[in-house]
Amino acid sequence: MSTETDLYNLELTADPDQQNEVFLLAFNSYDGAVFDRLYRDDAISNLSGSPLTGAARTAKITEMLALKPSLKATLRHSYTAGDVQLIVVDYQLEVPTPDGGREELRGTCTDVLRRGEDGKWLMAIDRPIPLEQPTAAA
Repeated sequence: MSTETDLYNLELTADPDQQNEVFLLAFNSYDGAVFDRLYRDDAISNLSGSPLTGAARTAKITEMLALKPSLKATLRHSYTAGDVQLIVVDYQLEVPTPDGGREELRGTCTDVLRRGEDGKWLMAIDRPIPLEQPTAAA
């Protein structure tokens, strides 16, 4: 994707590599509205450490991205059955700390996407699981 990508017209596709790229582009834009457009209205996200949906999910995502975290993710597995896709990625998340430093979280994320009647894929479940305690980023 080029630097001239229209963030408000990002779409997830059936291609898991492209989905990962779109997800990262939206997350690393720090724009909660852009990122939230990748989710179904009834989607559940555990980005905050608790499963949230609806307005609570949107608010938490917007609040989190306003801190300007940095996300990297590598696709491990992808399985598609009709209009449902399961994606497993390893992630590395750097978040700012109150003292001005950065903290690193690593883990595995399990994402479930659904293709809607309009043919577009959207996130239904987003569940990152940290593999270790946060460490100071180098």
